[in-house]
Amino acid sequence: MSRTSRFRACPLCEAICGLDLQYEGDTLTAIRGDDADPFSRGHICPKGNAILDLEADPDRLRQPMRRVGSDWQAIGWDEAFALAGEKLATIQQAHGAAAVATYLGNPNVHHFGHIAYLPALLKALRSPNVYSASSVDQWPHQLVGAQMYGHQFLLPIPDVDRCDYFLMLGANPVASNGSLMTAPGIAKRLKALTTRGKLVLIDPRRTDTAAIASEHHFIRPGSDAWFLVALLQQMHKLSPPRVAAYDGKLTGLDEALAAIIAIDTRDVAQRTGISAADIARIAGDFLAAPRAVAYGRMGLSTQAHGTLCQWLLQLMNLVSGNLDREGGALPNDAVIPLTGPGTSPGQRARWHSRVRGLPEFAGELPVAVLAEEMLTPGDGQVRALLTCAGNPVLSTPDGRELERALTQLEFYVAIDIYINETTRHADLILPPASPLTQHHYDLIFNTFAVRRVARLNMPTRERDESERGDWEIVNGLGAAYAAASGKPWQSLPPPRVLIAAGLKRGNSGLTIEDLENAPHGLDLGPLRPTLLTRLETVSGKIECAPTLLMTELAAFAAATPHSDANALHLIGRRDVRSNNSWMHNAPRLVKGKARHQLFIHPDDAGARKLSDGARVRLRSRVGAVLVDIQFSDEMMPGVVCLPHGFGHQREDSHLQRAREVVGESYNDLSDPLLLDGPSGNAALNGLPVWVEALA
Repeated sequence: MSRTSRFRACPLCEAICGLDLQYEGDTLTAIRGDDADPFSRGHICPKGNAILDLEADPDRLRQPMRRVGSDWQAIGWDEAFALAGEKLATIQQAHGAAAVATYLGNPNVHHFGHIAYLPALLKALRSPNVYSASSVDQWPHQLVGAQMYGHQFLLPIPDVDRCDYFLMLGANPVASNGSLMTAPGIAKRLKALTTRGKLVLIDPRRTDTAAIASEHHFIRPGSDAWFLVALLQQMHKLSPPRVAAYDGKLTGLDEALAAIIAIDTRDVAQRTGISAADIARIAGDFLAAPRAVAYGRMGLSTQAHGTLCQWLLQLMNLVSGNLDREGGALPNDAVIPLTGPGTSPGQRARWHSRVRGLPEFAGELPVAVLAEEMLTPGDGQVRALLTCAGNPVLSTPDGRELERALTQLEFYVAIDIYINETTRHADLILPPASPLTQHHYDLIFNTFAVRRVARLNMPTRERDESERGDWEIVNGLGAAYAAASGKPWQSLPPPRVLIAAGLKRGNSGLTIEDLENAPHGLDLGPLRPTLLTRLETVSGKIECAPTLLMTELAAFAAATPHSDANALHLIGRRDVRSNNSWMHNAPRLVKGKARHQLFIHPDDAGARKLSDGARVRLRSRVGAVLVDIQFSDEMMPGVVCLPHGFGHQREDSHLQRAREVVGESYNDLSDPLLLDGPSGNAALNGLPVWVEALA
């Protein structure tokens, strides 16, 4: 049988690479990179080919499953919707709206049928207990965008293809494919940068990205804010702020710089591991570059000073004149806007969590409080849960405690394709049909792309009559809940209709038909300056010294350092073949060498009399796991590194291949009390741990 090609973007990571999906009839038989995609230009990583495994996975659910004792029983869609709607409504009627919580996992932003439809369901539930993977990821970025520019999605993106000097902190895009910087083929883009200019990487590990960087410096985890404060001080010594382009659009810059300059950084080398001379040289090189950008990602976001670091990076781009400038950092003016009228700007502290009193951000509470909200008795206790495309037992702080909390719920419904380490505790699972059967538009990743691009992903095959699209499941669940609770509900139309309406809200002039006629996507050109015309602050200006961030800076400067001399500091890592916790059931991605080991510097191992390959106890305040160590001079002494997303050996998980993958869960160690103060984002990196020989 001859093959035919059908084209879509990959839904598995932020790079949204174009795929050439090759079919024999309606059977997917091969996947290649789409050479005609003007953005990804044929690039594909191992995850793209793993879609073959996901489509054929025997563990993938294809009809609703209801728990009956310790067994699972298939039921019909109407019965499933009615059961979920009745249970959620009954629990809220007895205990209040807050008794039902929701958790939205990372894949939600990769599927239009989730991200565009779930807000209506959350609005109907009216619970303050909304959680997502965002609070173990990028909340500091969003909070700084909201505080400085008036909107959480006014995020300046590194113009990697045109910059001459790229200062990168806590990011490994060669492995991640780029994050909050959608850039397919990022390794080639960075190599081109190092040919014409310079890539300087600051990271506690000599990563895949460090291998192609012009310069790499180790830094002690959690000390990045000290490095950035000292860097801004040096820049101030070398040059007055280059802010003529922002005339009349700045407020508070002098106040912010005065507070930064007043901080005593004489011991910055001791705190960070980077010499004052190197910091001064980096400051000079950054200012001397024709076009420069500073950027930080997971290593900065998921630490105790995440928001502070992101603010300092924005100030660094601003005072060097590289904010909203070609070759610097500038927001993408996406064809379907996520900013402007009718969008969520990112408000904060409109309500607080019941137990710990932490503020909400953008309509959500920090997921670090989810377990305590389930386990602590009293008014407002969470008694029921809806999860959508998430596995928080492996993905959020203190997964073991969350696992204990899940066993005490009165009802749990999951929208998911697997019985995984979290959903094995569910009473009901509603599995969406393959994304290849549904219209899709990348709302988020087109907004964070390094070029202005647009692509409509059309179905490449029909779904089975017994299956439901993700958007149909949300509509069905909302209608059933409304019927049981007596609330109004209006189901949303199919994705193609909503995508067409979104295009009309934008100013690109593109129509749905234009995108349908461009199966490989459209490249609309490089990023262009738009920030100053799109500010949504009350003042209409860039707020350089928001009260929240100035208060955090003062607390940071006044804090007394304290540490256990025997402790090491744990950081995470990611492999290009891995994507959080949900890709380890794909044979193409888990074959080959083991990737689960704890990396440790030989000197740290020697001090503990440990041999290479030994099995050791890795302990934190909240838990302990047994891990295999691997000596690595890629590590900064005093730092150890464990990958995220492992730990599939839980009983009753129905992920047969993943259960064979050796590795422990990082989040059996992470501490729900360690947070970034302003945002509530989990401080997963820089976690104090102890590595101990087994008796």
